Amino acid sequence: MEVAATCMPLAHAHGVGVLPAWSSPSTAAATARSVTRQSYTYTRRKRLATARGVMARPQEVVVAPAPPARPTPPPPTTTKERTALAPPPTTTTYHDSWFDKLAIGYLSRNLQEASGMKNGKDGYEGLIEAALAISALFRVDQQLETVAKALEQAFPSYILTMIKIMMPPSRFSREYFAAFTTIFFPWLVGPCEVRESEVDGRKEKNVVYIPKCRFLESTNCVGMCTNLCKIPCQKFIQDSLGTAVYMSPNFEDMSCEMIFGQQPPEDDPALKQPCFRTKCIAKQNHQVNCSI
Repeated sequence: MEVAATCMPLAHAHGVGVLPAWSSPSTAAATARSVTRQSYTYTRRKRLATARGVMARPQEVVVAPAPPARPTPPPPTTTKERTALAPPPTTTTYHDSWFDKLAIGYLSRNLQEASGMKNGKDGYEGLIEAALAISALFRVDQQLETVAKALEQAFPSYILTMIKIMMPPSRFSREYFAAFTTIFFPWLVGPCEVRESEVDGRKEKNVVYIPKCRFLESTNCVGMCTNLCKIPCQKFIQDSLGTAVYMSPNFEDMSCEMIFGQQPPEDDPALKQPCFRTKCIAKQNHQVNCSI
């Protein structure tokens, strides 16, 4: 009876029917157990509902403030600024054929004989060493004379005379010299191609475009480019072959154009290019006075 009396309030609280007072003790005990189970089930369901409600509640996300935007620097405007921001250039690797090595050695020996200074280096390195020696020890006028002498020794005069007579200045000769240069002289200046230009209102394939000059890349020297290549070659082709040519180097990307049939301008911008003092190989490694 005491158990029944105890469970009656719980039964009322959970909406469970209560047996009358005259129920037997076994019936009261069963009723108490049923009430206890229902109370446990109700409590467990309530806790689960509460947990689901908490889990379903949207979480508060703390968003960090965005960092302040950095001001964009203005683009470089001068050649000096563009050079400072440009990535370091990569050196081109050349795989010389037997013909390339033969021609390189031949010109290198002629330069050494014309200057009177020998070096024991082979290949293109020996050619550059000979050019560096001429640039370091001779004045500008002597450099021009030495290279002209080496070119005369390299190309027999009777062959040049025959070419000059048989191929006077014309569209054919200009296009022929351009094509000949791209085929037989990549060993000296690097890979090159023929391009068109306008001559007397007509298109001609008289331009040799060199994406990156091998000689300029190997020396990185403005003075050696102009005094040992550009000016001597222009004069040699004009005097020996009777055809004008203008060599226009681009010292920013080391490209060059050889325009057959065009006279070099009197106010040549290449002759005003200052020395690459901070990256000139000739000046840094060989103390060459390459100022123009």
